[in-house]
Amino acid sequence: MEKRIYPTPIEIISGPEAYGRKSFTNAEEAVDALIWLYERNTRFLRDSFSALAEGGNADHRYRAFYPEISVSTSSFALIDSRHAYGHMPAPGQYTTTVTRPDLFRHYLLEQLHLIIRNHGVPIIVQESETPIPLHFAFFEGTYVEGAAAERITRPLRDMFDVPDLNATDDLIANGTYEPAPGEPAPLAPFTAQRIDYSLHRLAHYTATGPQHFQNFVLFTNYQFYIDEFCAYARKLMAEGGGGYESFIEPGNLITLPGQNEAREGAVPIRLPQMPAYHLTKPGHAGITMVNIGVGPSNAKTITDHIAVLRPHVWLMLGHCAGLRNTQALGDYVLAHAYVREDHVLDDDLPVWVPIPALAEVQVALQEAVAEVTGLSGYELKRIMRTGTVATIDNRNWELRDQRGPVQRLSQSRAIGLDMESATIAANGFRFRVPYGTLLCVSDKPLHGELKLPGMATDFYKRQVSQHLTIGIRALEKLADMPLERLHSRKLRSFSETAFQ
Repeated sequence: MEKRIYPTPIEIISGPEAYGRKSFTNAEEAVDALIWLYERNTRFLRDSFSALAEGGNADHRYRAFYPEISVSTSSFALIDSRHAYGHMPAPGQYTTTVTRPDLFRHYLLEQLHLIIRNHGVPIIVQESETPIPLHFAFFEGTYVEGAAAERITRPLRDMFDVPDLNATDDLIANGTYEPAPGEPAPLAPFTAQRIDYSLHRLAHYTATGPQHFQNFVLFTNYQFYIDEFCAYARKLMAEGGGGYESFIEPGNLITLPGQNEAREGAVPIRLPQMPAYHLTKPGHAGITMVNIGVGPSNAKTITDHIAVLRPHVWLMLGHCAGLRNTQALGDYVLAHAYVREDHVLDDDLPVWVPIPALAEVQVALQEAVAEVTGLSGYELKRIMRTGTVATIDNRNWELRDQRGPVQRLSQSRAIGLDMESATIAANGFRFRVPYGTLLCVSDKPLHGELKLPGMATDFYKRQVSQHLTIGIRALEKLADMPLERLHSRKLRSFSETAFQ
């Protein structure tokens, strides 16, 4: 039997020069320090890997740490209670690890400015005790040749830190995290490693870089809506942009104002699982639209990852089964409550937790429907109904014994049934991202009204453009609101992080 040879243990740990604690009373200076520290530490890991691939020293362990923000307050002084975030709930020390401060610059500036303004305390920037995994030191789209890794004589895990899924969780966002005695409380809803995991997943699922995602998001489960969004965006760009800076498609194809087609990026060989499209504005203030496909699992997956970008709102535009005989194909359903039979969030958000309607989002959607359709007041009720939407995980529920499902739907007062909306709303609630749902009735299975060939094509041609226009109009209304009005206190638990 061949004798197995084990390498000698590694006793030397190499890393960048230690970075001491630095105190800042200016948010810009604090974020600049975070960017410098993060770039230096990730560059060290990338350079160390490259050197090893060229035959460098394999008897060292290479390690660099995430930057960390730390703030402390000793006062119970009440902050303006109208604000949902930007303040710490009680005296103590609060910390968070930070990744990609270049990407999150606008977000970090806002959060740190609010803390300095509301508490009058300095911001401490230092190195954390959390190592940066080698995989996350390479940004999305970086290509590492397999031959390079093969030239390294020891397992990478011997020489570099790798992602630790045991420490990559949603305990803070779920409200179940409990600091150990003497441990600082969390300052932000996500840790750096959790964010890095999602940033890489976003690039994989959507074929666009996370830097392109905007703070106002539309989800749909139909390619028809994406086609209409692309046509709308390309027309905007050809006519000068209409206030938007660019239109970005999968493959990071970039069309700028005044252009009729993309001049940058590469067309992907095939579309990804959940392609994303972005109409960009400065400060990520534009619109992102994602085709999430069908089902609650997809809905949870994409919102799990987009949530780390801390968007200001997301809306679901899709189709549903109309459950009332008084509804007609093409009618709108504005969800104000949800029946959650999707089950994918049961472990993170128990079904007994109510998912409230958010007034600001509801009003924006209703006003957008009225403006686009030209109907208002009592006449608006002819084409739109506000009520409960039920979300299920079985697309062919009609084929089962209907007595159970139909009875539950009737008791819940549901007016529409789909497979994604409650999941998206519940994850918005869980991650403190304002949410809303406007669906369009595409069939009425309980009343024998199924779309026939030809009917479906005509329905989509007629209705999709109007529905999408309503969604865009609603997002533009929400974007015009002050953030402190849009981010509802309804979404905040007893003990919240200071960061949004």
